[in-house]
Amino acid sequence: MQAVSETRITNRQRVQPNHANNYEAVHGGNLMKWMDEVGAMAAMRFAGETCVTAAVDEFSFERPIPVGETALIDAYVFDAGRTSVRVFLRAYREEPRSGETQQTTAACFTFVAVDDHGEPVPVPSLRVETREDERLQATARDAVDS
Repeated sequence: MQAVSETRITNRQRVQPNHANNYEAVHGGNLMKWMDEVGAMAAMRFAGETCVTAAVDEFSFERPIPVGETALIDAYVFDAGRTSVRVFLRAYREEPRSGETQQTTAACFTFVAVDDHGEPVPVPSLRVETREDERLQATARDAVDS
């Protein structure tokens, strides 16, 4: 079994001109793809199984990520069902020279653990062991419930 904080994955993607929309900022579809990939990694780390996207429960764009900046994506499992895993994700725009960040996007994705034939398989129980685990879980639940 995994604790909430043990499922955390952070990844970065440099926003290039081929990722941009007409406003020279990352196209929303590219950001969604990157977030889906990082969310799946967090889900698989937790489940110990291949996980596929089942739903996007929440997705909000708060500000753009311009070409030349970095999309920093943070993801962790905050809830688990019998075969499903809920992952909370946040994206930030990161200035590559200074490391300064601003949150740009928040989302909740649901993944389902599957076997080699694509059939759902059980996932373990999620542990909440530390204050940090409690804080992460509360942050995700507050964001999803609001």
